[in-house]
Amino acid sequence: MAETSGLPLHADPPPLRVDEGGAVRVGSSRVSLDLVVEQYENGMTPEDMVRAYDTLRLADVYAVIAYYLRHRDEVGAYLKRRREEAEALRSKIEAERPRVSRDELLARRGVNEEDHAPAGQ
Repeated sequence: MAETSGLPLHADPPPLRVDEGGAVRVGSSRVSLDLVVEQYENGMTPEDMVRAYDTLRLADVYAVIAYYLRHRDEVGAYLKRRREEAEALRSKIEAERPRVSRDELLARRGVNEEDHAPAGQ
């Protein structure tokens, strides 16, 4: 650690961690790097983020944004991979569970209402 005029100058690691599912989270919160970057890109300030997500610490949000600005290519590649993984999972789920049409849902609702109607009706 270098020191200049009594001011310690040192690099703090970014307050990021990888959770059990492989997502990068901010500080000790469950808020993802994805969300902080998205909100920042949409014009939300760090102060707004802390108000909206009360588990975030202001210093952590600023540090994460600084990290993002210094490592845009790496963060961009991570975010792209996350979007691709989410889309692949969505496609898999949709393939395993085909969508039910509105008519089918209404028909099911009608059957359920008949099953639960009071006797004699």
